[in-house]
Amino acid sequence: MEDKVIARLPDQTQMENKEIPRRKKGGLITIPFIIANEAFEKMASYGLLPNMILYLMKDYHLSVAEGTNILFIWSAATSFTPLLGAFISDSYLGPFLTIGFGSIVSLLGMILLWSTAMIPQSKPPPCIPSTQSCRYPTAGEMTHLLSSFALMSIGAGGVRPCSIAFGADQLDIRDNPKYERLKESYFGWYTASALLALLISFTGIVYIQDHLGWKVGFGVPAILMFLSATMFFIGAPLYTKQKPTKSMLISLVQVIVVAYRNRKLTLAPPNLRECYHHNKDSKIVVPTDKLRFLNKACIIRNPQQDIAPDGSAINPWRLCTVEQVEELKALLGVLPLWSTGIMLSINNSQNSFPLLQASSMDRHISKSFEIPAASFGSSGFMLTMVIWIILYDRVILPLASKIKHKPVRLDVKLRMGIGLFLSIMAMVTSAIVENVRRKKAIQEGYLNNGNAVLDMSAMWLIPQYCLLGLAEAFNGIAQSEFFYLELPKSMSSIASSLLLLGMAFASLLATVILNTVDNLTSREGKESWISSNINKGHYDYYYWVLAIMSFINLIYFLICSWAYGPSSEQATRVSGRGSTLEEEEDLTNLGIRICSDGIRLEEGEE
Repeated sequence: MEDKVIARLPDQTQMENKEIPRRKKGGLITIPFIIANEAFEKMASYGLLPNMILYLMKDYHLSVAEGTNILFIWSAATSFTPLLGAFISDSYLGPFLTIGFGSIVSLLGMILLWSTAMIPQSKPPPCIPSTQSCRYPTAGEMTHLLSSFALMSIGAGGVRPCSIAFGADQLDIRDNPKYERLKESYFGWYTASALLALLISFTGIVYIQDHLGWKVGFGVPAILMFLSATMFFIGAPLYTKQKPTKSMLISLVQVIVVAYRNRKLTLAPPNLRECYHHNKDSKIVVPTDKLRFLNKACIIRNPQQDIAPDGSAINPWRLCTVEQVEELKALLGVLPLWSTGIMLSINNSQNSFPLLQASSMDRHISKSFEIPAASFGSSGFMLTMVIWIILYDRVILPLASKIKHKPVRLDVKLRMGIGLFLSIMAMVTSAIVENVRRKKAIQEGYLNNGNAVLDMSAMWLIPQYCLLGLAEAFNGIAQSEFFYLELPKSMSSIASSLLLLGMAFASLLATVILNTVDNLTSREGKESWISSNINKGHYDYYYWVLAIMSFINLIYFLICSWAYGPSSEQATRVSGRGSTLEEEEDLTNLGIRICSDGIRLEEGEE
């Protein structure tokens, strides 16, 4: 009996050692989980923004200026943290763990905010109607509130910079033969799904807050965030999980340090591969001509002292690779064009003023239904973006390609410029509409009553929101695509976070512009352009200021676009010009150096 068992053991071992084919991870099956995570997160977090100024004013008894500054700082923090999240993702945790951590932290922040509405002792008591006295929030109450904002900002820093790049990694679209078309379609549809989530958020959640109160209005986002985290972790077994390879920030700092140390070195000819240090089997063997002063960071001064037997640098703080140099160049190269999108984000961040405008106008679409003021403008903004993205991807581009008998697509920089121009037109339209609205308010005798509702339809505000939506559809998507293409794949999360970083700077600059205009126009006891009484102020003048700044920004964009040159993916000139490379290689073998200025010097001469 024992012999029979022993005789079968080899067969059993072979069966156990036999490899079982496994399904390749990644692919389209993972995209619904990733998009659901991003969509629910956006529904939850952005649904809190439109009415938050009203919550701060009515429940925490803050002034308009105090509440607006808190929201600007919160928006800036929510946009800054994705840069930190991108760095952590690329360098330490990888996108999967970063998104998972961000989802959990965001959920905790929303639960904490929900508790401010559920626990009466966590905020100031209601004002006394007879005396109109309101108690200012205590330090503990403000800490409770601001802690919830901080947790949601940290969570957003984990989800937002990694999500779109994580989805692209699942498709591995860079290696697809139809990469250009698939890439543009993926970014467009991903953005469209996110915008659809925002549209639902700005209508449904805002409506719930207006009609069911803050307890339900803050509870729904918390539930949505729970669904966001749950959907993401359900798809965990299916994802392709790329591991971080290096600390990107340290790598970029090393290039700066080494380039400074080698600042007195003479640049080697670009075609002498032996002079530059690069990784084994790397496609990038020589640095490009852009920002040539950084090339000194990868010059090999002494092979015996600089290069280890395995081909790596002995001291990475004295010698960098060509790849490191080109990564820093790519990042520095896109920064000027990145900065041109800040002005558009400033225009889009003017949420408080449109809310006051819509509140003073007739928002009824029927006798029994009135559109909430907080969702009026945002709905038009988002709906315009969604409709345009679908038309552009499914109607305009296919039709143009059919007419031209070849693939047709607009260059990313052209789309960025169109978006900036439309943003100017949006500010001009806003100024004109506000001028008409203010005159109407004065004619009806509401100069001293900023809360009065005019006999003027809020539909007058639709054109400016549509223009802003189109501007963002052109510029925002093009910027995301531009950064993803121009930066190396190792910096994909940083590429995704650059747009959010621009929004962070926009929020801070918007605060500076707002306070500057307020201080300058309220001197000597004059009524500020940005008065709490919308009818006494001159919001139209403020819009004209933004329009002028946007026009100057468009000129700045044209200069940056010209200076950047043609947009293209990272490439390296491996070959020289014709026979020049062969000539230079032969001369190198003879022990002769060819300097970049064309003068030939014997070896050892400087």
